[in-house]
Amino acid sequence: MRVGVMIGPERGDSARKVARMIDDVTWAEQAGLDTAWVPQIPTDFDALTAVALMGARTERIEIGTAVVPLQAQHPIALARQALSAQAATGGRLALGVGPSHHWIVRDMLGLPYEKPAAFTRDYLDVLDAALHGPGPVDVENGTFTVHNPLDLGPVGPLPVLIAALGPVMLALAGERADGTVLWMADERAVADHVVPRITKAAEGAGRPAPRIVAGIPVCLCRPTEVDAARERANRILGEAEISPNYQRLLEYGDAQDIGDLCAAGDEAAILARFRRFADAGVTDLSVRLLPIGEGREELIASKRRTREMLSALAVQVR
Repeated sequence: MRVGVMIGPERGDSARKVARMIDDVTWAEQAGLDTAWVPQIPTDFDALTAVALMGARTERIEIGTAVVPLQAQHPIALARQALSAQAATGGRLALGVGPSHHWIVRDMLGLPYEKPAAFTRDYLDVLDAALHGPGPVDVENGTFTVHNPLDLGPVGPLPVLIAALGPVMLALAGERADGTVLWMADERAVADHVVPRITKAAEGAGRPAPRIVAGIPVCLCRPTEVDAARERANRILGEAEISPNYQRLLEYGDAQDIGDLCAAGDEAAILARFRRFADAGVTDLSVRLLPIGEGREELIASKRRTREMLSALAVQVR
């Protein structure tokens, strides 16, 4: 199992965000981590722009999006942006995409959120053709009528991963993509729900074994602080409260909320949790660092300790 870190644009003005994201990805590469994952936060910095910036300052680490909502832009525009970012990273982009959630697409963007799996399938028809350029993209399906020249092509393999939570989307990810990007999936949900469905679909389509990228919060702390870490995870990362998609995914596992998914405790406890995810079939673990403490200095110190621990554990679960 490869281990990576989430690098988000939260907090601060735009100039400070850029510097902090570059500092974070530089640390991740120097620490020997395999991947860095950039979430597309609805109210914040563009994820693929962040990928391009990070790629220009690094040499080895794979940088992925987790994930870009498909409804926010035309597939030709997304392909053009992704191919540009891939070139900027020297071929190290993993493009994570997905149909997002009703509270983003319908409530924030004012777009219809109907039949997201069918929309994703039609979208992939165009995106796949565009990502395998250069050349004309000619696709007509139930959603898109596209006849578009495109002079860009990939500079190397460009894996596409689909955020897939339910059976239909997992089948689509196995049939049409290189894997899936997960959030709110615990070990049992991965082993019993995600892996069998996506793997069967990939095998049926004659595709290689899919990548399973699972995101979890991680906090190195004393055993007496585990409850505080889980409470903080629920307070700042509690998307399940408003997302039916995540609520349904939780039903496939043992976790009740994001706090239960948090790998918190000492190094031995976190390593054991990592290994359970690896045994469940996770190929890539995406760590959301979760510092705890009172005040800025304690939070910074907590983040530093967790980062150092993460670098050490990554070697042990490869």
